[in-house]
Amino acid sequence: METASMGKVLVTAKIENLEDVYDVKKGTLPPEKVRFVEIADALVDTGATSLSMPQRLIASLGLMPIRTRRARTSAGPLTLQVYAAVRLTIQGRDCICDVTEIPDDCPVLIGQVPLELLDFVVDPLGQRLIGNPAHGGEHIIELY
Repeated sequence: METASMGKVLVTAKIENLEDVYDVKKGTLPPEKVRFVEIADALVDTGATSLSMPQRLIASLGLMPIRTRRARTSAGPLTLQVYAAVRLTIQGRDCICDVTEIPDDCPVLIGQVPLELLDFVVDPLGQRLIGNPAHGGEHIIELY
């Protein structure tokens, strides 16, 4: 497994309530009222699929539950709550993604889907995220 052989990659991530962001665009909410969290030590986990957050942070963002999903974890299979989409920003790049709830003693996990949307790859030697070298480091969306 790739993540087992490399060190931890931690990033700063800003996570905003997407509904609030849209309300600002509609003019019904002032920008300073957008609920957000800034996580200095979000863990990049290429073995995980999605953006996962502890329940206490989900509650502070005021996210609405939208569905449950079965999950395979190191502790065995679980049913997890999935919440409404957020805007995730890392290193100036942003994407929209749903949030999966994890226990409060877990770190925020940045999984493979958000990494793909942000066009980042893990540099295992530098233990950091870098722009996809296949795209010259530029944030590119592939449509083929």
